[in-house]
Amino acid sequence: MSPFRVLVIDDSEMAREGIRMILKNTPDFIIVAEGSSGEEAIELSEKWMPDLVLMDIQMPGMGGLEATKRLKEKYPYLKIVMVTVSDDIAHLFDALKKGAQGYLLKNLNPGAWHDYLKAIAIDEVPMTRDLAFRILKELSPSGIAHSQSNPLTARESEILALVAKGLSNKEISSQLEISEHTVKNHLKNILQKLHLANRVQLARYAYEQSWLGKNSDKS
Repeated sequence: MSPFRVLVIDDSEMAREGIRMILKNTPDFIIVAEGSSGEEAIELSEKWMPDLVLMDIQMPGMGGLEATKRLKEKYPYLKIVMVTVSDDIAHLFDALKKGAQGYLLKNLNPGAWHDYLKAIAIDEVPMTRDLAFRILKELSPSGIAHSQSNPLTARESEILALVAKGLSNKEISSQLEISEHTVKNHLKNILQKLHLANRVQLARYAYEQSWLGKNSDKS
């Protein structure tokens, strides 16, 4: 498989150097270009057509969130991961609303970057348990929307709850004693039924619909 083409956008040269160091020893990624602003993110994306953009949030001129919104409108296929020092939950939700597929803190252990970014690139991103907990904690009861009907089967609802708790496909297959392939097919059906694009959106949806914590029978 060809390496995923990465565009790095950060106004800090030190941050870009750090990302280069993290990615240089893996054959799965190749950095095709670097920039320091949202404007450059748009310009370089058009020129290089990357698979993945690592985007800082706060930059002079156009920030990363606005650049993400514009890039996703123009290139829906493009995977964008926000890379930031901020762990503000508001930034996370704003990034998701703008279309970002992931969110990495710059102080995260470099060893975790590779697996996370590869999972993003191949659409197999698990929600981290810490992130799932923080989202659950931040959502107040008044902010939770309740759907009138659940279009999912009992098994699909069960899998959705496990995704939102941060379990990977492998962990879900082990816990439910079904094959990983079956889990993937269930997830495809869930995404299609709910008109969602990825696991992060699934997890957020589960919290908003207050489906977590409900026990489902196996189907």
